[in-house]
Amino acid sequence: MTQIFGREVLQGQHAFLTGAGSGINLSIAQLFAAQGASVSIVGRNLDKAQAAAAEINAAGGTAAGFSADVRDIQALTQAMVEACQRFGPITICVAGAAGNFVAKANKLSANGFRTVVDIDLMGTFNTFRTAYDFLRRPANLLAISAVQSSLPMFGQAHVCAAKAGVEMLVRSLSVEWAAEGIRCNAIAPGPVDQTEGMSRLTPEGEQSWAQLLQGIPSGRAGRREEVANLALFLASGAASYINGTVVVIDGGQSNLGSFTMGSVLKNTL
Repeated sequence: MTQIFGREVLQGQHAFLTGAGSGINLSIAQLFAAQGASVSIVGRNLDKAQAAAAEINAAGGTAAGFSADVRDIQALTQAMVEACQRFGPITICVAGAAGNFVAKANKLSANGFRTVVDIDLMGTFNTFRTAYDFLRRPANLLAISAVQSSLPMFGQAHVCAAKAGVEMLVRSLSVEWAAEGIRCNAIAPGPVDQTEGMSRLTPEGEQSWAQLLQGIPSGRAGRREEVANLALFLASGAASYINGTVVVIDGGQSNLGSFTMGSVLKNTL
């Protein structure tokens, strides 16, 4: 993909990303590192986080991997202490850890619902609340949401509720913290190719994808690099007056509603 940004847009910055061992968040970490940021990759699996960091370092970037479960605020605090000892105060924080599975609401256990809310919503709050004490102002907070935040969807009541909460949290923090030089925004991707999440949601492979694409005006799934480019824009000085905003990147899916994607998810049960 053609790179539209200048070189080293994030030079001298420290980006702390949760859930960045793979998928969209790893692509964001890679792009941030390529643009000059020192990158802290955080995940529950330390080996996975360190492997992702090693890949970035091998490509000429600067990164380190740390272990923390976003549901554990003490573990997050320790990860930030270690990350800041290595790279200095945080200037960009991306809350990207998420959980998802398909389940009818009447078959969904309270524990299953709570697990997704704890990872997505509580995890975002824990990440941003902890980061607040480690930020060098001006700073950027970025949450990774999903189109489920605004599209009611079959088999996704838990995710819809959690992501809607994430977006209202982002808006609330943007009001409270703006005077301190902290911007807080969110990205809401639609279906993105080559991600673990979509692999779980489309187990029939090409058949599932073909059906899914019928509900996307652009006629294709998103690419991880496209989401990463949006994240870079929001974290850069070019977006300095964008605050408390949720940017949807879904090829127009939201304009057609969730029926087609819901039908795909229904077939997984």
